[in-house]
Amino acid sequence: MSPPQIELRGIERVFHLGDSAVHALRHVDLAIAPGEYVAVMGPSGSGKSTLLNLLGLLDRPDAGFYRLEGRDVTTLSAEEQARVRSERIGFVFQSFHLVARLTAAENIALPMMLAGVPAVERAGRIARALDDYGLADRADHRPDQLSGGQRQRVAIARATVMRPAVILADEPTGNLDRATGEEVIRLLEQLNRGGVTLIVVTHDPALGGRARRRLLMEDGALRHDSALEPVQCAPST
Repeated sequence: MSPPQIELRGIERVFHLGDSAVHALRHVDLAIAPGEYVAVMGPSGSGKSTLLNLLGLLDRPDAGFYRLEGRDVTTLSAEEQARVRSERIGFVFQSFHLVARLTAAENIALPMMLAGVPAVERAGRIARALDDYGLADRADHRPDQLSGGQRQRVAIARATVMRPAVILADEPTGNLDRATGEEVIRLLEQLNRGGVTLIVVTHDPALGGRARRRLLMEDGALRHDSALEPVQCAPST
């Protein structure tokens, strides 16, 4: 068995609101292997988005450690975490998070510019991404000139243009109609079949049911992991 790509041990995250302490994550232990397709489910306030932010190095735990590809990333500086995030992790959000003043091509280019990818290489990757996601005729359009499905495809192209090992998707179909959402999920699942680890946060049972592994969060704790379900043996004859 290959070593885990993602390993969390004893993760705690507490937010202080006035005199109250909110335990957003409670002693979370989790291991995810390379190439897994995982759905994180649970009610609002259960800790799903906090977990995703921590996995994406957008937040730090108050206790415990997080190893990504064998490296303890909880001990890294903010600059080192930003470099790992840029090179190894892609994000897809419900609200797209595109830069309104930039065109589709410029939004896709943004992570490469921040990472210092040379202009010639950037141009080639942008052209391939636009073609791969059916956006070649929308390259010069700003987000307000695109449909919801086109915006999410731009967001996925931007998330994958740095060739990350992990994609984190937070309610990626939440602002889309069912047909467009189905198209977006098929794109993400195609990336997963190509070897990218896909972790999706969702309230949608149908979407969660497509994943090969399901995690249920409640009150900041990991209450159920389908990977730990007992194997059902066929009755002997």
